[in-house]
Amino acid sequence: MAGNENLETFRRLIELGFNEGNLHELDKLIAADFVEHQFLGESGPQGVKSLISQLRMAFPDLNMTIEDTVSSGDKVWARLRCQGTHKGPLMGIPPTGRKIDTSALEVCRFSRGKLVEHWGVPDRFAAMSQLGILPGPRRE
Repeated sequence: MAGNENLETFRRLIELGFNEGNLHELDKLIAADFVEHQFLGESGPQGVKSLISQLRMAFPDLNMTIEDTVSSGDKVWARLRCQGTHKGPLMGIPPTGRKIDTSALEVCRFSRGKLVEHWGVPDRFAAMSQLGILPGPRRE
């Protein structure tokens, strides 16, 4: 049963937080001692809120679709499709107006119904290429 609860918490985090920008609900989903392993940002619920705010400022139409999930014990693994239009600054990059359509792999650990750890692998190279910041693949 815990696996299903963890999966539902993950789904709510993606839908409410990332897709809707509803930061008020995140305290119910993320533990106060949450640890982020993906980037050198702030941990805890405030770190996730900051990330979501930055992403939604850069991509106001951000939409993450959960394409695949596996849940076992205290962990959820997921493959996400991430789409949006670059209309705001992103890590010092001015808006390009271009659309991105990339993927991310996520591993989340839960305890007592809340997210306590996260590891993620977003396809940043594809996103940067789609924004015109990196050259695309060479075709011979």
